[in-house]
Amino acid sequence: MSTLDVNKPEAHDAAPPARRRFLGSAASGLAGAAAMAAPMIAVAQSPVVLKMQGAWGAKDIFNEMAEEYVKRVNEMSGGRLRIDYLVAGAVVKPFEVMDAVNKGVLDAGHHVPVYWYGKSKVASLFGSGPINGCDAPQTLAWIYRGGGIELYNQLLKKLNLDVVGYFAMPMPTQPLGWFKKPVRSADDLKGLKYRTVGLAADLMQEVGCKVTQLPGGEIVPAMDRGVIEAFEFNNPTSDRRFGAQDVAKYYMMGSFHQAMEFFEIIFNKKKHDALPKDLQAILRYSAEASSSSNWWTAMDNYSRDLDELVAKDKVTVQRTPKSVFDAQMKAWDVVTKKLSDEDPFFKQVVDSQRAWSKRVAKYMFLNEADYQLGYEHIHGKIPGLA
Repeated sequence: MSTLDVNKPEAHDAAPPARRRFLGSAASGLAGAAAMAAPMIAVAQSPVVLKMQGAWGAKDIFNEMAEEYVKRVNEMSGGRLRIDYLVAGAVVKPFEVMDAVNKGVLDAGHHVPVYWYGKSKVASLFGSGPINGCDAPQTLAWIYRGGGIELYNQLLKKLNLDVVGYFAMPMPTQPLGWFKKPVRSADDLKGLKYRTVGLAADLMQEVGCKVTQLPGGEIVPAMDRGVIEAFEFNNPTSDRRFGAQDVAKYYMMGSFHQAMEFFEIIFNKKKHDALPKDLQAILRYSAEASSSSNWWTAMDNYSRDLDELVAKDKVTVQRTPKSVFDAQMKAWDVVTKKLSDEDPFFKQVVDSQRAWSKRVAKYMFLNEADYQLGYEHIHGKIPGLA
């Protein structure tokens, strides 16, 4: 019986196929073990760092909401991208965030479109307007599903703004605001020195107010100095944190002046477009994720602070009278016609929003349950609600 000399090449060729596979696997395993035994040199990849500034004071709940966005980006990017967040004034003033991001002074910003509506009043249509029957969630749906984002990008191009923008957080209706005596009719607003921003300034001026536009951090000092006599900012938590209850005791809830608003999260376009596509997607989809998170944070805090304004701070909370809503709608008709006549692009955006609201809001009104009826069945009548 012949024996096989394994030192000869033909010995391997003669081995059965299964054995050849085993020998190959063994060789690969030995090579892998040798590689693992060798010293490993790890090359740490530095993350891309983006410097973002918000338009919010250090204590404002909006800072917490901005940080919810930043947290999602930083965690999902797995260390490859990091946003460093700065509060208002760290680099520029709140109303200067858009310019700073456009010029590359900041890589990113977290603010609202009404803060740069001085460049174009169309900007405010993506924030503090309009009056057409839609609430904030429905209007945010218009931005992402009804053609709004395309119109927004056209506006950026028309204004030569080198930014990419995302929208988040469909804000609840903003209160009419803070007053030293209750507003019993629209006549009480005539001649009143009142703070608001964006198209709400045009609207309330048409109602009869003398309007001053200020960022949130300047409101209480202006009230103390008599520069303004009444004001709105956004919500019970933000208002309470900056001390609104210390300068006025009547809080009027409900208004058309800013019946919806959204955060605008912007990035310098060159910086944004230089990122890999997956990191761009994280920036985009984190806005959607934080939108939900921001809403949950708002519901928890706004409701609690409204109760504490009444119980602890002795604020009188009342529903804004219907005559104010009526006056605001008439004023909006005047403002819309004037600005549409002056700027065809303003009209194009308004027409797009109205076409959306006619279909979407109708569906909601026909379908929604009577939530107030259900609430009062369980809890009874709501104090301050006429």
